Parts: sequence; structure tokens; C-alpha cells
Amino acid sequence: MIRIEIIANQSTQEEIIENLEEVIPGFLYTVIPLTQGRGKKSYKLGTVTWPETNFILIAYADESVETTVKHVIRYIKLKFPSEGIKLFIMHDSDR
Repeated sequence: MIRIEIIANQSTQEEIIENLEEVIPGFLYTVIPLTQGRGKKSYKLGTVTWPETNFILIAYADESVETTVKHVIRYIKLKFPSEGIKLFIMHDSDR
């Protein structure tokens, strides 16, 4: 079992979810739609000064989909190179 976390600009949310659902049958996830913070290059605070926001997608899945998730996110990053898309995959510590 792996935990998948994707943090990205809200403008990429639909594209990321559609692609993951398309290639992973029965892909289940939770989205935290409006998240704020600071990345390496800019703030995402949803304010007049820093208007953008991020979202977080969290999913638990079988390890067999790890490579597929990485490929999908790599593809999305090529399509949106400046949107700060980050992927984190954590493995179950009981293996």
C-alpha cells in the first residue's frame, strides 16, 4: 500500500484528476481544494497580492500503480511546467 500526495496549482486540478482516473481503474482519492502556502518561487495565498491557491490530492493505492502515477504526473508537468506540481509517494512501513 502506498500513500500518494499531489500538491499543485489549482488550475491543474481537473487535468491531474482526469488523467489519473483514466489510467487507474477505480482510482479513489480525497481532494483538499483550497490550500495556501509558500513554494520555492512564490506564495499561493489566495489574496490580492498572491492570488493563486493550490490543492492537495491524497490517495491510498496498491504499489502496482506507483509507476503509472509517476508517468501521469511527469506528463502533466511537461504540459504545465511552471505550476509547481509536486508528487510525494510514501510506502507502508510494515512491509
